[in-house]
Amino acid sequence: MPAHGHDAGSGLPETLLPALVLLAAAGAYLLLARRARLRNPALGWSRWRTTGFLTGTVLLAVALLPPVAGFAHEDFRGHMVQHMLIGMYAPLALVLAAPVTLLLRTLPAVRGRQLTAVLHTPPARVIAHPSVALALSTGSLAVLYFTPLYNATTGNPAAHWLLHAHFLLSGCLFAYIIAGPDPAPSRPGVRARLVYLGVAIAAHAVISQLMYGGFWIDIHAPIHQVQAGAEIMYYGGDIAELLLAAALVATWRPEHRRQTTRNTHAEREGSPASAARTSPPPAPTGAVPGAGGTGEHGSE
Repeated sequence: MPAHGHDAGSGLPETLLPALVLLAAAGAYLLLARRARLRNPALGWSRWRTTGFLTGTVLLAVALLPPVAGFAHEDFRGHMVQHMLIGMYAPLALVLAAPVTLLLRTLPAVRGRQLTAVLHTPPARVIAHPSVALALSTGSLAVLYFTPLYNATTGNPAAHWLLHAHFLLSGCLFAYIIAGPDPAPSRPGVRARLVYLGVAIAAHAVISQLMYGGFWIDIHAPIHQVQAGAEIMYYGGDIAELLLAAALVATWRPEHRRQTTRNTHAEREGSPASAARTSPPPAPTGAVPGAGGTGEHGSE
């Protein structure tokens, strides 16, 4: 059983602080969404995106506040529920809210260009690469559960909150790369993103199965809790990743098809038949260019 017990997750600061932070985040998003609608009433701001952000904050509240928070501090199954909500479900809802696009719509032009420049810096490109996002979100699970790291976080409240922050940020990064509507500097094509998502699904399945069988894990909790937590990770992860795949399909914009259509249209416009339709008729035989005001200089 986790070492820090029930009291670590039931104090007033541990309850009040997350609630205030989540309320502030939701209020800031609503304020920016209102500003975006006022700045450009014709374009407005999608209510679906606003709903997505509020849904993400509600999921985080469920994970970080009682009764789930207290359950997670005394039972490994509660920890896994927290992991699913913080690391997979809430990030997808937050990313689909397009917070970067909202910032670019509401910031002054100079600040918007600065933010865009930051997103295209080499460090940002490295962090936003799908392989890095996959390693941080899914690869770190092996480090957490197959080493003494998980047991160390259960005995240290600060480390426990850092683990929550890692789950949230790495989950948002992976969802952003795979299906986010915001612009990304290193986002590959749809097929490559599906491959990365497939690797994440396989890794989740392998880790949860090893956890259920008790292979290589280092978790100080009763066996029935570990096995139930593995089942939550297996089935809950599958559902979250199916939702992420659906979001990828829903947010996919086939730019290459539109570009091909434009290129085909341009080629047709530039074809000999089109040129014959758009070019002026040839001058009569023997006519002198410019005579009678019909040549190139006659109209000047």
